[in-house]
Amino acid sequence: MRQLLQIANAGLWVFGTRLTAFYYFYNFRNMKSKEALACLSALAQEHRLNLFRLLVEAGDEGLSVGELAAATGLAGATLTSHLHVLRRAGMVSDERRGRVIQCRARYTQMNSLLGFLTENCCAGSAAAAGCATAACKPSRKKP
Repeated sequence: MRQLLQIANAGLWVFGTRLTAFYYFYNFRNMKSKEALACLSALAQEHRLNLFRLLVEAGDEGLSVGELAAATGLAGATLTSHLHVLRRAGMVSDERRGRVIQCRARYTQMNSLLGFLTENCCAGSAAAAGCATAACKPSRKKP
């Protein structure tokens, strides 16, 4: 069986045992207006914004759906619906671990949205010194 592996997004692919050069255009998450609108509309609801903030606070490890339900007090179906909206916008990802679904904030999407919103920040005005944007780097969850 042939295995297909991508090596460091450099355009090199391994087909079985052969290394083949295959160059392609890689988009480094330059957010477009429609994608930004999808993210903003997903976050424009109180419960979804609260869920996303909880996941950002949780760091790389994220939180299980049960932990999110306990923290927010939302019913299962309502919580699932809100997580689905965030997932479609690309703000949240999840992973099944046995019987538990672990949810995480997608920091790349969040940083792309922040970058899109502050792309032309201050336009060189005198207030530009207070306008520095910093990308969020997720921290590890403290034991």
